[in-house]
Amino acid sequence: MRKHSVLVNAILISAPIVAMTLSLLFGKYQAAPREVVNVLISKAFHTADPKISPMLEVAVLHVRLPRVLLAMLVGMCLSISGASYQGLFRNPLVSSHILGVASGASFGAALAILYSAPQVMVQLSAFFFGLMAVGIALTVSSLYRTSSPLTLVLVGMITSAFFSSLVSYLTYTADANLKLPAIVFWLMGSLAGASTRNLIFAIVPMAVGIMLLLAIRWRINVLSMGEDEAKALGVDTGKLRLLIVLSCTLITSASVCVSGVIGWIGLIIPHFARMLVGPDHKALLPACLSIGGVYLLLVDSLARTFTSSEIPLGILTGIIGAPVFAYLLTRGERWS
Repeated sequence: MRKHSVLVNAILISAPIVAMTLSLLFGKYQAAPREVVNVLISKAFHTADPKISPMLEVAVLHVRLPRVLLAMLVGMCLSISGASYQGLFRNPLVSSHILGVASGASFGAALAILYSAPQVMVQLSAFFFGLMAVGIALTVSSLYRTSSPLTLVLVGMITSAFFSSLVSYLTYTADANLKLPAIVFWLMGSLAGASTRNLIFAIVPMAVGIMLLLAIRWRINVLSMGEDEAKALGVDTGKLRLLIVLSCTLITSASVCVSGVIGWIGLIIPHFARMLVGPDHKALLPACLSIGGVYLLLVDSLARTFTSSEIPLGILTGIIGAPVFAYLLTRGERWS
């Protein structure tokens, strides 16, 4: 058992490094792997190599590298958020989008695109409305006499349906030639517009949310035992639930605003992580970071190299995620 644990940990630590390295080596711009490595070494050690093509340097450092890092971060955020929500609500069928953050962010982005806002305003609008959607869900659920995790889930579904209807209205009224294609493409999810600016914009809220979840991951174990048991052990369940929701909202909203809506990651990745490390959130959340980041990075690499025109990520994650999740259900895989 100890040897198995050491092997699993070694794989989880090394897999992101290997995946990032391989993703940097391949792309639409044809170049030998040795040339790509020379570009990275030259940049890391601030040395000038006259043999390096300026076009290759731009392709690697300003196109591939920000995209690879964003793919890793988005996959990590969606997967750790999904695992945290599944522990919070004691339900293996919830995901990182359960409280309406994706629908709210979609409405914000669609609204900004409809009014021809610049890219940075589209991202800010998506981020703000994603936070606002979850804020509405929390506020409405607090109005009920018996505030429980189930109530919060149901209110989140209502909020998600409300903002989804608003998105449908915006797509219905959008100009079919100019605005509608941009809105639809954003809703399908993509990292085609990844840049250093996007990376800087998203990395701070992502890092804060991830660190908070990792710091309280042992408390999620207590909370997943049930409300009464957690209170008996001296845990303030109300404050802990709010902290988890706020952390997950922060990282999910930051992810959606730079990548669009990418489904299934927060649902299926925690199941794979449990198969490797078990249900203990002290090991589960770090495992989700590794597996989720590698998974989305591989999907994104497939999306940008498989065909001449880039495939939206939401399409690929749905095609892969639906049958995989159906397989997990047939296994009767335990989640806690």
